[in-house]
Amino acid sequence: MTTPAEADVLVVDGTGLLCVTLLLRLRDRIAHAAPGTLVHVVATDPAAPLDLPAWCHMTGHTYLGPLPSGDRPVYELRLAADPRPTRPDAPWHPAEQGR
Repeated sequence: MTTPAEADVLVVDGTGLLCVTLLLRLRDRIAHAAPGTLVHVVATDPAAPLDLPAWCHMTGHTYLGPLPSGDRPVYELRLAADPRPTRPDAPWHPAEQGR
C-alpha cells in the first residue's frame, strides 16, 4: 500500500487544545474537503485517543488510528462521502433532524 503524497493530506493542528475545541477546529477545517480526504489530526489532549474514534463513529468518518510521529501524537481519519451532521455549537452532539 502506498502512502499518499503530503499534498493529499489535510493536517489539523490541535496542539494544546482540549477535545471540545479540537473537534470544533476539525469540523471547521474539513467542512469543504472532498470525501475520501485523509486527515492527520495533531492532538495533545490525553482524551483524544478516545474522543476522535467516538466522534468519527458518530459522524460516519473513518477513524484509521494513531500514526508513528515525532514529539506530538497524530491520528488519521478518512472523510465520509455523506457524514452525519452535528450541532453547530456542540460537535459532540448529533444535529437535531427536522429543525
